[in-house]
Amino acid sequence: MRIDRLFRQRIGFPFDEKINLNNLDNLLEQIASFIPFENLCTLSGDLDAINEITLVDKILNRSQGGLCYDLNGILYLFLQENGLDVQLIRGSVYVPDFKDYSPTGRTHAAIILSIDGERFLIDTGFGGNLPLRPVPMDGTEISSPNGDFRVKQHDSEFGDYLLEMKLKYKDSDWRVGYAFDSREPVENVSDLYEMKKIITEHPQSPFNKKPLLTRVTANGSMVLTETSFTQWKEDGVKKEEIDSERFKELAMEFYNIELK
Repeated sequence: MRIDRLFRQRIGFPFDEKINLNNLDNLLEQIASFIPFENLCTLSGDLDAINEITLVDKILNRSQGGLCYDLNGILYLFLQENGLDVQLIRGSVYVPDFKDYSPTGRTHAAIILSIDGERFLIDTGFGGNLPLRPVPMDGTEISSPNGDFRVKQHDSEFGDYLLEMKLKYKDSDWRVGYAFDSREPVENVSDLYEMKKIITEHPQSPFNKKPLLTRVTANGSMVLTETSFTQWKEDGVKKEEIDSERFKELAMEFYNIELK
C-alpha cells in the first residue's frame, strides 16, 4: 500500500488502524492539523499535472500543503486504497462579498463517501471552513471543533446539494459554503487538473494574487497572509500585522513551510 503508509506517517495516524466511520473524525482532524491549506504553488504558476505520482510527491514526500484539488485528491486516493467507496465531486463556492457563487465556476473538489447505505460529504480542502467530520447527506446537522455543518438537497445550476455551515467564533447564522453535484463525479484525480488550471490562471481567482496559508485545529483556526496573522480561539480573535520577515517566521512555526 504505497500511499497508505506515507499518508499515515505524514499526519501521525496509527499504521495498524482500519479506516472506518468511527475514526474518520480523528483522521480529518489530524489532516487539518498537519497538512495546511495554502496557495504557494499556485502563486509560482505551477501547472504540473495532477495524478497519483505528483500528489504523493508534493503532499507526502515534500510535506507541502495545497488547495482543494491537492488535499482532497490525496485523501481520495488514501481512502480508496483503504477499501472505502469514495467519489470525487465538483462544487461551486459561494462568495459572501459577491452575494453570489465564485466566477471561477465549479472549481472546488470534495469527496462523497458511501458506507452502510448512507452517503457523507468529506472535505479537507475548504480552508478555514473545514467540517472536520463526515457530513451526512440526509440533512443531519453535525458539530465539530470548527462549528456546525449540514448538507441540504437543493437543485440549482450549480448542482443538487448545498453544504451549509455556522463556523465557531465567526457565524451566528447558517450560511452557504458551496453547492455541489453528486450526479457527475470526477472520474479520475487527473481530471482535477482542469480546476487547477482555472484557479491558477483565472483573473478572478482568489488564490493567484497573494499568499494564503490556513490551518484548522481542535482549538480554533488561523490564517496567514503576507501582511497579517489572524487566530480565532475561544478567547476571541487575535490579529497581528506583519512584515515579510515575520511572514517567513510564522510560515515555518505554524505551517512547517520554509520560505527562502
